[in-house]
Amino acid sequence: MPFVKSAVKVWKGSGSQIPLSSGRRDTIINEVTVNPDTIYGTSYGQIHVSKVDLLHEAGFKGQGMTIAVVDGGFHNFDRIPALDNVKILGTKDFVNPNSDIYAEATHGLSVLSCMAANKPGVMIGSAPEASYWLLRSEDSDSEYPIEQDYWAAAVEFADSVGVDLINTSLGYNEFDDSSMDFKLRDLDGQRSVISRVAGRLADKGMILVCSAGNSGNSVWKKITPPADAENIITVGAIAWQTGVIASFSSVGNTQDGRIKPDVVAAGVRTDVINSHGSQGKANGTSFASPTMCGMVACLWQACPTLTAKEIIELVRQSGDRAAYPDNIYGYGIPNIWQAYQSYINR
Repeated sequence: MPFVKSAVKVWKGSGSQIPLSSGRRDTIINEVTVNPDTIYGTSYGQIHVSKVDLLHEAGFKGQGMTIAVVDGGFHNFDRIPALDNVKILGTKDFVNPNSDIYAEATHGLSVLSCMAANKPGVMIGSAPEASYWLLRSEDSDSEYPIEQDYWAAAVEFADSVGVDLINTSLGYNEFDDSSMDFKLRDLDGQRSVISRVAGRLADKGMILVCSAGNSGNSVWKKITPPADAENIITVGAIAWQTGVIASFSSVGNTQDGRIKPDVVAAGVRTDVINSHGSQGKANGTSFASPTMCGMVACLWQACPTLTAKEIIELVRQSGDRAAYPDNIYGYGIPNIWQAYQSYINR
């Protein structure tokens, strides 16, 4: 057709049958520890490091904000009492519409718990009163660029249902067919489909918060798309106890010289609810990103007159390295309470 500029192969397989959901579930344990010293339970440190607990005390816990979690599955979510009061507006699977999203991968469940958990003394996430859409775009059985198309469909759907923020703890640079792999020179926010789509979301009125990637110790080392996109918040991982960057946290800059990551959050031994229904620890920028996403949701609730791009810049400028950002910490650890104070004192 005359309007087609080019065609790109995004998937190849051995057959045409649609994969069926495994239907297998992890064993439920549902044993949690209650901490009588703080309503945040085990998660206090990862919340307090960015002072969002002060915003919570002021009444901003994400109420009225809608967050889409685009991930690979939310295993056992429907059977876990520690998450039974999370406000879920709906689910949708873009990989296999016939699957049970609660019988797929476990990753999205732990990601969700970082922001949505709302059990005083057990775990309070960074946006415990927000509402959530659970969307699956990641195919755990293979790795092909078609997953970027699934992701694009998921965020278009998120826009259609009025989502304010999207968290995605996904990133792509290597595929099962190595001829499809990205190169470092592709990290310009434009080369990959997923980054091009991500870069448009703020203009549509949504904020994308994205994990930087866990390639810091690998040969690749750099952020993974869509973390190179413009006008999003890319999050690296620190140990909240020390503020020191995790060795696995992917670094910037982008190929065209933009600062990445944008900010950092707790991603070392992060407190999560796991698919057994109990508290656990997890490492990865995958968990730094939702912790930050929930914080940004609370900030936007508190600063409702700001646009998506203005909130993104406010978060960056509240970082403890805003005066001298770099390609490891970005603008540093945001002080969400300070960001709110700067808004009300304008």
